[in-house]
Amino acid sequence: MRRKDLKISSTEEIEAIIKQSNVCRLGLCDGDTPYVVPLNFGYEDGKFYFHSAAAGRKVDLLKANPKVCLEFDMELGLIKHEKACNWGFRYRSVIVTGHATVLNGLEEKVQAFNIIMKNYSDKDYTFPEKVLGSTFVFVVDAQEISGKQTDESTIVD
Repeated sequence: MRRKDLKISSTEEIEAIIKQSNVCRLGLCDGDTPYVVPLNFGYEDGKFYFHSAAAGRKVDLLKANPKVCLEFDMELGLIKHEKACNWGFRYRSVIVTGHATVLNGLEEKVQAFNIIMKNYSDKDYTFPEKVLGSTFVFVVDAQEISGKQTDESTIVD
C-alpha cells in the first residue's frame, strides 16, 4: 500500500468492516478484461461464502480461473472543500485476494447457505434439496487482506 498512513493494521477493525458490509464486490479475470459483480456473502473463520445461479459469466470465469479479488467498503460521508481537487469521500475499505473453491456436496452447501444467511438474519432456515442441487456455491480462502481508511486529515492544501 502506497499510503501507509491510511492503512488499517488491526485484524479486528478489518473484520468489523467485513461484518458491517452488506455487499461484496467480486473481481474476476475474463482474459485481459476485468469483471466485477456485487454479491451477497457470508463470512466465517476467515472464509467468504457465495451462491449464484448455476450458469452464467461469473460461473464460467470462476471455473476457468479461481483467482479472485473481493472488495468491501463503508461509506462515511463526503468531504467538501473550497478547492475542487480536495473534495473526497471518507471511507473504510477492505481488499481480499484469494482462491475460490466450488462446493458440490449438499452438506457443505447447507453450511455455506447458513453462513450467508447469518450475515443478514438471526432466523434459522431450511433449504430444499432441489434448490441446493441447482445452485452454484463457492468459498474464497483469503491469501492477502488489506484495509484502508480516509478522513478529513487526508486533505492536503
